[in-house]
Amino acid sequence: MTGLKIAIAGGGIGGMAAGIALQRQGNHVTVYEQARGWGRVGADVNLTPNAVKALDGLGLGAALRAAGARPEFRISRTWDTGAETSRLPMSAAAEARYGAPQLTIHRADLLEALRETLGDAKIVLGRKVAGAVADQAEAELQFDGAEAVRADLVIGADGIHSPVRHALFGADAPRFTGLVSWRAVVPRTAVEGLPNLDSFTKWWGPTSDRQIVTFPLSGGREVFVFATTAQEGWTEEGWTLPGDVAELREAFADFHPEARQLLAACAEVTRSALHVRDPMKFWAKGAVAILGDAAHPMVPFMAQGACMAIEDAVVLARSLDGVSAEGVPEALTRYQAARMARTARVQKGSLANDWLKEGGNADWVYGYDAWAVPLDEAEPVA
Repeated sequence: MTGLKIAIAGGGIGGMAAGIALQRQGNHVTVYEQARGWGRVGADVNLTPNAVKALDGLGLGAALRAAGARPEFRISRTWDTGAETSRLPMSAAAEARYGAPQLTIHRADLLEALRETLGDAKIVLGRKVAGAVADQAEAELQFDGAEAVRADLVIGADGIHSPVRHALFGADAPRFTGLVSWRAVVPRTAVEGLPNLDSFTKWWGPTSDRQIVTFPLSGGREVFVFATTAQEGWTEEGWTLPGDVAELREAFADFHPEARQLLAACAEVTRSALHVRDPMKFWAKGAVAILGDAAHPMVPFMAQGACMAIEDAVVLARSLDGVSAEGVPEALTRYQAARMARTARVQKGSLANDWLKEGGNADWVYGYDAWAVPLDEAEPVA
């Protein structure tokens, strides 16, 4: 038997992307997911060119282009007048500049493409992760109500409340930002006639806590609507909870008529709290590492949460390419050094919520190539 035995906690976007990348190297990968089946949960994933290029290298390009939409522009508009403050060409222009377009896709379609590429035989459903034990030569992934598994490498891709991170670095709690997000999907026919339906458009409010973002989904047949409002506290449990459409519309009653028309088309919405953590000092210990939201949760204002997890997966696999079990801890140190400064910068930029408001250069985000970035030139974490 050759290749590493690898156990991945979490069958989300980052976990399955890592599984595919590591499996392609000849490693023996198993992904453990707490859900008992696959459903059409969630709504949007905005894959900017940096993430699409990473996924292209995993062989998912054709499937994603078939299922997703290609926004023509990234537009910023003012909440009351509707005036444009920036318009960044995407689609063919992004492909020419960055080597890949922007794709907006339903989360379930992206997960389906990842699952098919990885293979069902590599995924164990209904297995809730409880923690991990980090050793230098081997590691252990622990579960609720099931026997632990030993592996040459354990990866925690288990989200913002990651039990793997807690086991490695101690229990902590994410910080509530004071913002609640609202999400809805409407048929294009319900808003036909409004401008920019084929673009990513952000309506910037009078204060940073109020904004509306829209972009095409499902090949342009649907329009995704995302908005945020302020809230003093959040005690409810759940990633997406039912929201009150009337409350959402009232919160933006002073916005431009075109923005209000988008909200008027929403038949139902979900809402969830936005939480963050400060950048971490370490992502790895012994033969265990974390990635994605387990390592660097961020608010969605630069649309980079899933994109950073996908980049993590590729750089992690590159760091481990050709490594024996004995070399895993050193490889994980190389991985975290290559990724921490970039993700910290994106975390902070997302929280500031002013990126591309008045235009600017997107190259440092969109032009990143996870397949080519040097692994031995780490930037200091600010």
